[in-house]
Formats: sequence, structure tokens, C-alpha cells
Amino acid sequence: MSAKPFLQPEVQVLMNGIAMGESPRWHDGRLWFADWGAQQIVTVDPLGNSEVVIDTQLELPCSIDWLPDGRLLIVAGAASLLLRRETDGTIATHADLRVVSDLGWNEIVVDRRGYAYVNGGPGVIAVVTPEGAVRQVADNIAFPNGMAITADGATLIIAESHGKRLTAFDIDVDGSLTRRRIWAALENGYPDGICIDAENAVWYGDVPNKRCVRVREGGEVLQTVALDRGCFACMLGGETGKTLFLVATEWRGMENYVAVAAERTGLILTTEAPAAAAGRP
Repeated sequence: MSAKPFLQPEVQVLMNGIAMGESPRWHDGRLWFADWGAQQIVTVDPLGNSEVVIDTQLELPCSIDWLPDGRLLIVAGAASLLLRRETDGTIATHADLRVVSDLGWNEIVVDRRGYAYVNGGPGVIAVVTPEGAVRQVADNIAFPNGMAITADGATLIIAESHGKRLTAFDIDVDGSLTRRRIWAALENGYPDGICIDAENAVWYGDVPNKRCVRVREGGEVLQTVALDRGCFACMLGGETGKTLFLVATEWRGMENYVAVAAERTGLILTTEAPAAAAGRP
């Protein structure tokens, strides 16, 4: 058993015993997330009641988001496929990402029109159109991680973990990404999962520095939530949209992933944020 985490007073444990959590999403009154270590999609409600929704049997990574019609998309990272969960619970292939790369895929965000952005491979972003066509729309991303889309649907922001920055693109009518620029350079920050709030600030999880950080465009740090283990991702949700959900797990490097997952040190933590959720996811 791992030691009880030392947490700031305003941070509370909502759920524990997670193998390796990622890709948190607030949807239909619950937090959904991918437990990579257990190969499951899990939900937890504000009272801490959890449910395994899907036993995916997918090798990591595995991340999720929804189409506008309510169907769930699942990134089968190792297989380089984008899967779709139909309303009857069956799983179908939504798109074959191997037409861009077969080197594995990571995170996903879907815009309000149904364009799905998936990153990974050799540092690329691909878009999957509502019709299922796949094409590359960005490259030279320094370890692509979390993505979010602004409330107006006009801008995609991506975490470049090895670049220590958040990078922004304009989203064109056809789903293409243009006008690449640095949204925030992060001093000693290693951004992983991200989300956007109604004040146009971005929260990012930081595994090596064991924290979640809120920044504005340009890089000014507005708030930091320090933890005792790596923060892999974050999501705003809850009744008012101002509950910040933090996905945190002990981390000792990819070479120790299996052992760490078996220890189930993963937590879902909550704290109150100054601004409500905005944009997607």
C-alpha cells in the first residue's frame, strides 16, 4: 500500500485505486476517464460512486471524447485506430489513423461540428472529418499531449510536453490548422492534459513537477495546485463547471509503468476553480 498522499487543505480525494488515469472528461453529470493501466473507461459521480463503463482491452494509450450526436470516440493508440461506441454499446472503427502514421496515437479533442483532432505518432496532429476522412494537419510537435478548443471553436491549443509550451492554431472551415504560434511558454513546465476556462485561461497537468497550473495567454501563472504525485490531466466540470478534477498518479518512468500501474496509486482529486469550464473537451 502506498502512503496516504499529503494534500493541500482545499484538495479532496474523490476516487482512489486507479491504475493509471488519463483523458478526464465531464459528461452527463459524471467524470469519465481512461484508466490506461486497467484498460478500462471509468466514470465517477460527484459523490465518488464509480462504474466501469467499458473494458476496452486496448493497449495504452487510450483517450476519449464525444461526437456532437453523443457517440463516444476512443483512441486505440497502439493499434493506430479511432473507434466509435454506438448507441447500442457496440464498437466500430471510426477511422484508420495508419493512413497518417502507424507509430501510435495519444490524445483527442472533438470540435462542436464533429471534427476530431488526434495527436501522437511522430509528433503530428491528424483531423478526422465528420465523414471519416483522415489527414495530417500539423507536424513537428514536441511530444504532443493534451488538446483543447476555445469556446468560440476558432482555436486549438495543444500541450507540447518536451517543448515546455502551449501552442495554438486557428481552426479553418475545412478543419485544417493554420497560423501556428506559441500560446504560452512555460518556465520549467511540462504540460500534459489541459482544459480551458471561461476567463480564457488554461489549466495544465505537470507530471515531473507534481502540480496543476493555471496560466493565461503569454505564460503568466495565475494559480498552482501542488500535489504529492504526478498530475497527468485536469478537467473542469461539476454542477457549476467550477470543480477542477485532477488525475494524479505516482510515476517512475515508462520502464516501470507496469509495476506502478499494479500498485494502483492513481487518484481523482477535486478542488474549486476561480472560473467555470469553457470550450472543449
